[in-house]
Amino acid sequence: MTFSFHHLKVDYKNGDKWSLMAPDIHKLKEIFASWQEGMAAGGGWNAVFWCNHDQPRIVSRLGDTGKYWKESAKMLAAAIHLMRGTPYIYQGEEIGMTNADFTDIADYRDVESINYHGILREEGLSEAETMKVIEARSRDNGRTPMQWTAGESAGFTSGTPWLGVNRNHASINVECEQQDEDSILAFYRELIALRKKHRIIAEGSIHFLARENDDVLAYERELAGEHLLVLCNFRPTDVSMPEWPAVGAKAGEKLIGNYPGIKEMLRPYEVVALCYKA
Repeated sequence: MTFSFHHLKVDYKNGDKWSLMAPDIHKLKEIFASWQEGMAAGGGWNAVFWCNHDQPRIVSRLGDTGKYWKESAKMLAAAIHLMRGTPYIYQGEEIGMTNADFTDIADYRDVESINYHGILREEGLSEAETMKVIEARSRDNGRTPMQWTAGESAGFTSGTPWLGVNRNHASINVECEQQDEDSILAFYRELIALRKKHRIIAEGSIHFLARENDDVLAYERELAGEHLLVLCNFRPTDVSMPEWPAVGAKAGEKLIGNYPGIKEMLRPYEVVALCYKA
């Protein structure tokens, strides 16, 4: 199936991977809508994903690694797992692993990152400016050892790993999340179970809503009179709820979300999915 990477370039300034800018959420929405609706219209099917071995961690790019780490990681998961297509989970994504947080170029192994460190320095960036770019863009962000435990080398090996372990493995690890019913890992398991249980998630049509809204990704799935409305807040602040469909989804049943209940505003990095009958 098709793997397209255009949605992972919305934080490339002027299309340059090594120039930083804030993610363009409006552009992200346009890309998703184009793929999803176009694929559906043509009978196609594609992969939906955020991470792989060549990409920085998505929670560090489009989410929050501080106060709203858990909420943003869950929102990003639901945003694509409730879409049409086959969702992919890259190792560590299901526990909210973040970028490597290396601060010295000597910690990196990725040849591209090492080469671009030299290029950016030659272009006149300071060492601090250069490392800020490398820390955000390096492929090694997605290649640090899987964080199984809070122990030595994150439980990945009893030896010395080829690439260093993220320091936050003491708090972000599989063992810890298996003991937390509200963990990111538990949320991913719920998403997988829902896709298997509800045909609308795997087979339903898709239509994107509120396209002019630069804060919220909103779409609607439909199958045999059943509807699923998905709302994703990409901001670290409360945002206004988009206009509900004319059928009145407010009366719908909450299928999944990363906050308790439903409020008039979408809370920081909130995702909520509602099922209702037409």
